[in-house]
Amino acid sequence: MSVAVQDPSRPEPFVADVVSRRMSPRRRIGAGIALVVVGLLCALLLGLGSRAGYDARFDLANGGEYFTVPQIVVPARVSAFILGAVVVVLGCYQALRGFGRVGLRWAIGIAILAFLLTFLCWSTTGAPDQHIDMLGVLEQSLFLSIPLILGALAGLMCERSGVINVAIEGQMLAGAWAGALVGSVVSNLYIGVLGALVVGGLMGWLLAVFAIRYLVNQVVLGVVLNVLALGLTGFLYDALMQPDTATLNSPAVFQDVAVPVLSQIPVVGPLLFDQTVIVYLTYALIIAVDVALFRTRWGLRARAVGEHPRAADTVGINVLRVRYRNVILGGAVAGLAGANLTIGAIGGFSKNISSGMGFIALAAVIFGRWSPRGAVAAALLFGFASEMQNLLSSITTPVAIPSYFMAMLPYVATIFAVAGLVGRVRAPAADGEPYVKG
Repeated sequence: MSVAVQDPSRPEPFVADVVSRRMSPRRRIGAGIALVVVGLLCALLLGLGSRAGYDARFDLANGGEYFTVPQIVVPARVSAFILGAVVVVLGCYQALRGFGRVGLRWAIGIAILAFLLTFLCWSTTGAPDQHIDMLGVLEQSLFLSIPLILGALAGLMCERSGVINVAIEGQMLAGAWAGALVGSVVSNLYIGVLGALVVGGLMGWLLAVFAIRYLVNQVVLGVVLNVLALGLTGFLYDALMQPDTATLNSPAVFQDVAVPVLSQIPVVGPLLFDQTVIVYLTYALIIAVDVALFRTRWGLRARAVGEHPRAADTVGINVLRVRYRNVILGGAVAGLAGANLTIGAIGGFSKNISSGMGFIALAAVIFGRWSPRGAVAAALLFGFASEMQNLLSSITTPVAIPSYFMAMLPYVATIFAVAGLVGRVRAPAADGEPYVKG
């Protein structure tokens, strides 16, 4: 058996067989039509839906930068027409000639950005001189994205080694409970974070033991662990935390730490460099996972185990050990995501505080094509969609839009991605497949 060995410095999936990267004409045309539809939505639906003569106004300053960024004022309808036309042109080129896989990803990114900008322009025309605090929207979007990013990284570490992690939700919930409890008892937020990491890691260990040793169906197992975490944390909340809230469920909250000089950069400074310790730790984890997965021996072995465990075993890689390690580490990262929901945000724990974020994080893994950068980008997009719910309830739009419409967008986007309308989406070949050493 011959196995194609990949250079670990290249951020493409490890493959056992040679797979053509050329997009079929059907998919090429389908992707082009999808881009054209998005462009027409921007130009016709949102452009014509904007009130004529109204300007879109955006604020990008909070007064603490070295110099103030003036308010951005653009004609809403004209901007929508221009952005829509750009996306239509990209779609026509994709349908006729094709950008290639890398070029198509850029085209999709431009289309998503154009749609979001057009939507914002449209939403400001509901009332005269209405403006949007764009910096506040971006800050809140990042705030909502942090647990999704950490959850996506947790799922990515597991699935790259061949174990499906549907239990992200339960791991986050357990980490949130542990972070609040330990942080309250010892009055130390850093030990609270450590407690969340340990409990999340224990949930990952349970997933690893039953999935790897006892060969339990991984999807069913993940659902069971989610129900276990929901019931157990709810019971412990009622039995321990609620009767003695002052002692067991009143932790402090991490305060923002401004990075000198960097936090004074307009727009970027307040957005990225005036955050909590957990957010800075998330930045480090994004870089660490991306580098480790594609630039180190550990990453090469993890991807080999996730693609072709039998071949990896023949060259001396301990498949089961790699999977155990990755799943436990993934659980710890998901536990950190849970800690961000309590001691990183609101303090106290409440029942089902994760509210489905683990499933959205899993959707981000799929939408991001099982790559760290793609998963982070998808999590940021989903966080922005969540913030749009809050924005729509605070401004006057030309047409009333139910807030739940924005809540469903992450899942709709994932369905389109899995359906292959934006190109082939391929999970690791051995994802979800138990391995029994022969």
